[in-house]
Amino acid sequence: MPSLKEFRNRIASVKSTQKITKAMQMVAAAKLKRAQSQAEAARPYSERLARVIANLASAVSGESAPLLLRGTGKSDVHLIVVMTSERGLCGGFNTQIVRFAREKINELLAAGKTVKIVAVGKKGRDQLRRQFGPLIVEYVDLSSFRSINADAAAIVGEVIVKMFAAGSFDVATLFFSRFRSVISQVPTAAQLIPAKAPEGVKPPDLKGAVYEYEPNETEILEALLPRYLNGQLLQALLENQAGFYGAQMSAMDSATRNAGDLIKKLTLRYNRQRQANITKELIEIISGAEAL
Repeated sequence: MPSLKEFRNRIASVKSTQKITKAMQMVAAAKLKRAQSQAEAARPYSERLARVIANLASAVSGESAPLLLRGTGKSDVHLIVVMTSERGLCGGFNTQIVRFAREKINELLAAGKTVKIVAVGKKGRDQLRRQFGPLIVEYVDLSSFRSINADAAAIVGEVIVKMFAAGSFDVATLFFSRFRSVISQVPTAAQLIPAKAPEGVKPPDLKGAVYEYEPNETEILEALLPRYLNGQLLQALLENQAGFYGAQMSAMDSATRNAGDLIKKLTLRYNRQRQANITKELIEIISGAEAL
């Protein structure tokens, strides 16, 4: 049985941990509000750009289409871009993304495809390295960015475009977590190359009007597709950031409550042990007095 001093030390330690988790919860809650606003504000732009790309893409085909749109025409080599956080203490947030990506990787490998992995975020890299270490060809470290912005997305986009230009892969797919609510983040896959509008996105309704483009659709797409790629990456980074803070806030709230429950249990055991010690001392005193 631990001594009273050990109980007091343990209670003090748990109380210190509880203060830390409570502070982290409050910080995550404050950052979540801003991150959620950024993610939600970026969605209309991303959706509108996807509709424009879908409309322009419908007017081009074959060899006239830009390379980012038509791809290589093969699907032998797949690039899997796994986007997670740089930090932990966020429950199962990163694990859900990695598990979703791992299922796709195993499916591709079983089909005889070649898989390459680009890890964006330290936590995803560390988890994937255990099983798919040789497949990780690039790690993008964004820990130097205080907040996610277009520059961060451009760094990831540059890595992907360079690999595609070098003929390193045929199809690129992005895995990230879409923010739904504080307690709900949905692991999501989006095809980056060949460029493809997300499911449910339809070309804008022109109401019968006929548009002539200057320059032509191909040249416009050549200029828009790199921006569309970076836009998808930025949207994914913002969604991930909001999801991370939501998951961290929930995890720290649970940790704070668990620490409170543990303090109650330890305090109860401390009081019982203290009472037992007092009772034992009284018995010894009474026994000694009766012996006299």
